[in-house]
Amino acid sequence: MSDTPSDCTEPRTAVTEAEVEALVRGICFKTGPPRKLGVEVEWLVHELRTPQLPVTPERLAAAYAALRTVPLRSALTTEPGGQLELSSPPAASLMECIGIVSADLTAVRAVLAEDGLGLVGIGQDPWHTPRRFLREPRYDAMEACLDRTGPAGRAMMCTSASVQVCLDAGHEEPGPLGLGRRWWLAHQLGAVLVAAFANSPAAGHEPTGWLSSRQLLWMEIGAGRAGAPPLDVDPRTAWARHVMDAPVMCVRRDGGPWDVPEGLTFREWTRSGAPEPPTREDLDYHISTLFPPVRPRGHLELRMIDAQPGDDGWIVPLAVTTALFDDPEAAETAYRIVKPLAERSLSLPAPHNPLWTEAAHRGLNDPELHEAAVACFAVALEALPRLGATTEVVDAVREYRDRFVVPGRCPADDLLDHMRDTDQSPRDTDRHLRGTDHSGPRLHATGGTPTAHGKDIRT
Repeated sequence: MSDTPSDCTEPRTAVTEAEVEALVRGICFKTGPPRKLGVEVEWLVHELRTPQLPVTPERLAAAYAALRTVPLRSALTTEPGGQLELSSPPAASLMECIGIVSADLTAVRAVLAEDGLGLVGIGQDPWHTPRRFLREPRYDAMEACLDRTGPAGRAMMCTSASVQVCLDAGHEEPGPLGLGRRWWLAHQLGAVLVAAFANSPAAGHEPTGWLSSRQLLWMEIGAGRAGAPPLDVDPRTAWARHVMDAPVMCVRRDGGPWDVPEGLTFREWTRSGAPEPPTREDLDYHISTLFPPVRPRGHLELRMIDAQPGDDGWIVPLAVTTALFDDPEAAETAYRIVKPLAERSLSLPAPHNPLWTEAAHRGLNDPELHEAAVACFAVALEALPRLGATTEVVDAVREYRDRFVVPGRCPADDLLDHMRDTDQSPRDTDRHLRGTDHSGPRLHATGGTPTAHGKDIRT
């Protein structure tokens, strides 16, 4: 479930326009009963003691070299700005997924700590300007392409982090676990998830005016690259058209810089065959350069949730989202809860519509989003035991609901409160981002043992 191109198509075979549409319809939605799930957690890597200080590329490279020697069950990858990502293997249950990733994170943190480095969960770096760590043709081309629409692309590449929940596409048949319903729900419930878990209110040491500035970046990148297809046609048709009509980011070369065409869609590329006919491998790569809030990759990849504070903050959005999609009763109720919100989208694709804009800008300060979030968390809390969630996970979701959702807040509000408090030192702000100043119980890194008053009882 990493962000690399899939290996499900054969390389070096030129494809026609009709073949591309058939391939996209076949490979991007693999239907059947929902059985697997996964999570991709991204983190900013910072100095343990003073996160405002940049980590040198040499130090980051040494840390990643050390991490490559650590046996992990999750795939460990590096984002263009040096962010660390762990992508779980497909898991058979929520608790299996939590256990795998938690154990891997414990191992990763131990290695980083030996070099005085740590992981920070926040949607957008509040201190540092975008700086490339990876110098590869793919990211050179991506930067050149995204620069055409402004600075948001570089910030997304180098200063953002998220929690991405991966769920099976669902049944072919209609119903609460059907593909059509899950596709629609992901795009409407997605706005509630943006609002409830917003955690990126600052950049360059200053508030941006948005609770999820990371989501604002995606909106500014543009609909062709980071937008969803329309929801008024079936998912396969809509996504196939979107892939065909999306701009090509780059044409890869075996040596030297990659070409970065301007205004060339994949449909036009198949028709013209210039500068050379696209292959199935090019199609896979093209799909990997599209960043909609919900990306079909056989499964559904929900990409709208900001990275969360604390060692285990990522578990709550994973648990809530899984409950609302994979428990049939919860999925049906969640559908009814968010259905009235759909009118506010004005039939415009996410995230470029008023509903998603309000979610990123105001979060749960919006009364309707607040009401929907409170109801959805209540439904998730009822469903989690049916999915085998432990008491500790259920308690973590309940604590989050009581701390943030019921009062109409999100982690971004806490960070803004810290920034407004002139008595807070840089280290205190760091403690907030790491979640170590939160009151109430937290989860042990392996997903089980509670802590008291924000202090890990293992110590």
